[in-house]
Amino acid sequence: MQEWTTSQTETQEVVILLFERFSNHCLANAVEPLRAANEILRREAFRWRFVTLDGAEVSSSSGLPVLPHGRLRDEPGGAFLFVMTSYDVTRLATPGSARALTAAARRFETVVGFDTGAWLLAHAGLLDGRKATIHWNELTGFSEAFPEVEVLPERYVVDGDRMTCGGAMTAFDFALELIRRAHGTALRLEVSAFFLHQSTEAPQGRLFPRAASPLVERALALMSGALEDPLPIDGIAARAGTTQRTLARAFQAELGAAPRVVYKRLRLAAARRYAQQSSYSIAEIALRCGYGNAAAMTRAFVAEYGAPPSAFRGEG
Repeated sequence: MQEWTTSQTETQEVVILLFERFSNHCLANAVEPLRAANEILRREAFRWRFVTLDGAEVSSSSGLPVLPHGRLRDEPGGAFLFVMTSYDVTRLATPGSARALTAAARRFETVVGFDTGAWLLAHAGLLDGRKATIHWNELTGFSEAFPEVEVLPERYVVDGDRMTCGGAMTAFDFALELIRRAHGTALRLEVSAFFLHQSTEAPQGRLFPRAASPLVERALALMSGALEDPLPIDGIAARAGTTQRTLARAFQAELGAAPRVVYKRLRLAAARRYAQQSSYSIAEIALRCGYGNAAAMTRAFVAEYGAPPSAFRGEG
């Protein structure tokens, strides 16, 4: 069962090791969800630094230069080491990079290979006897080069203190999973919704791209499409093609909360975004989020976020 919320209060330190021609798309998809989580929580839940092996500037595959904070060997450690490579990964698999990664792995709680980063981890012996994945274009070559690694064609793979992610698009899913593990499904849902394109079309298949069942996805889409005029839970269940009891069991098993709790969070998350990013009055925000009056919404908002909507003005 998923945990709807958790009480993780410590800042998780993340060091991002960049190599020449890294994927800027992958980097953004890995870091931006963490940044959004910090904004939603209004504290530094995640803190990250960019490093290279030698401390020198590197450029992404699209030519974006990045000046790192320093060298990998000078980092004392932390919760995560993100190994970020993309093109020409076999050229980067040198004795020097293997030694650096082997030494660093002793200082970090978890080592993560993004895109083709699993290749460098495997070359350093850090994936021996482990399950792992890599960018789909390298799956065959990776499995042939490292028979001691159980290669899986998954979006991302978690094997204890080793994690691997298959590409730029899956980096976003992976970052959501890290957020869920540290802070619960509610925050993962809110961060995911933070990046959705706002339209009249229900966001099917986008809030939980990996973990949710079709039933839960359908119900979430119905909820997200009816924030201003909330549907009754039994009506959502009927439209999703199930019973209210079955829907409740599915939500509890997959999200760790009842449908009404999830629905309320979606509405309040929308209210929070309106407060941060719009000039709507509190009364208008309340109406747009399915509350009959501003006082009722404000009470629910304070119970959820610890402060009234007015406290979030101008943060977006």
